[in-house]
Amino acid sequence: MPITVKFSNPVRDWIAHNLDRGADGRDIVRELMSNGTPPDLANAMVNAVAHALRNGAPLPDGKLVLETETPSAPVRRRLQSSTMATEDRQVRVLARLSRPAATLLSNVLSDEECEQLISAARPRLRPSLVVDPITGLDVAKDHRSSWGMFFRPGENPVIQAIDQRIARLIDRPVDHGEGLQILHYPTGAESTPHFDFLMPVNEANRASIARSGQRVCTFIMYLNDVPAGGETTFPEVGWSVVPQRGHALHFEYGDGAGPGDPAAGDPAAGDPAAGDPASLHAGAPVLQGEKWIATKWVRDRAFVPRGA
Repeated sequence: MPITVKFSNPVRDWIAHNLDRGADGRDIVRELMSNGTPPDLANAMVNAVAHALRNGAPLPDGKLVLETETPSAPVRRRLQSSTMATEDRQVRVLARLSRPAATLLSNVLSDEECEQLISAARPRLRPSLVVDPITGLDVAKDHRSSWGMFFRPGENPVIQAIDQRIARLIDRPVDHGEGLQILHYPTGAESTPHFDFLMPVNEANRASIARSGQRVCTFIMYLNDVPAGGETTFPEVGWSVVPQRGHALHFEYGDGAGPGDPAAGDPAAGDPAAGDPASLHAGAPVLQGEKWIATKWVRDRAFVPRGA
């Protein structure tokens, strides 16, 4: 059942201005949240303005109509059994979450594979970049940030085996996956709340979606045990995952067309920005030691790198 909430025009115009200059919608959502706006509402406000700008439609005027129940993202039934066999191992299911649709897995990577990924990534690490919400430019974060790099899809035999294993576990074609990203978090580093689906509010994201479709799920693999901190948290649902070597977390947030049902007249249906707001997640500060993770983002169709 829809409800109507107040949406002040000055806030609407501030969102429109920042989207128009190319700021990432996730940064705008975070700024709204930092000023007390609930995450679901903040995401809906940015989506509504982005949709209007993208389609040349009138901006919301003083109010916003919301559905009281947001449909969940589609769940891939491949992950419903308690164990799964890949080409070379038995993977165990440790926990599930219904929304966002998430599964915690063990025995996804061997100790040797974790060490190989860390060793191969270490000399290629660079400071992780974020979008400055004021300038819209990619900038390095402060000393509390992570370091990262990307492997090319299928870059070497280890990456090929892991790419194939992930594809089998999540029941999606291997060529839908982006290159594997390795992130290193030293003591004190963290990742603030964000969405992984792409907001089509700047040219880079629009071009990426046009090439490869929308991101639909994330697969995070933990490469080491963290003595304290470093959990992957979902603030909307109050769930967190403790990093443990060889474990992996898979969660979904859409099917590339948004979670809505066109037959039901859902305004979010078909909107590639309408990912599940319950998938908001963060990396808690590393309190002791360090954290290494490998992340695979998966699209709704074959991934085509920029410049390919």
